[in-house]
Amino acid sequence: MANFKIYHNPRCSKSRMALKYLDEKNKSYEVVDYQDGSLTAAELSDVLSKLSMSPKELIRKGEAIYKELFKNAQLTDKEWVDAMINYPKLIERPIVILGQKAVVARPTEKISEIL
Repeated sequence: MANFKIYHNPRCSKSRMALKYLDEKNKSYEVVDYQDGSLTAAELSDVLSKLSMSPKELIRKGEAIYKELFKNAQLTDKEWVDAMINYPKLIERPIVILGQKAVVARPTEKISEIL
């Protein structure tokens, strides 16, 4: 059985909904708490590649830290990745991965795109 990986924030209702969705589909998964400081730039770059997204596309632009520090910033992709590593709240969530495919599960039903 294929194993999913979910980049999860327990305080996020959308993230909790993604776990519930996977449970209801009887899918096994590994939870990654990306906010604990263990996420590396290389890992995030790999996730972005699977999502087929640029770093800036994965930024949560509604976050206070974005508005305070990055709203008008003109950063390179590497600098955006570094910003997300330093400020994990900036990362859009939840991210669900299966093999080489990934989605930002907003709405939750987007997970079906990688099943």
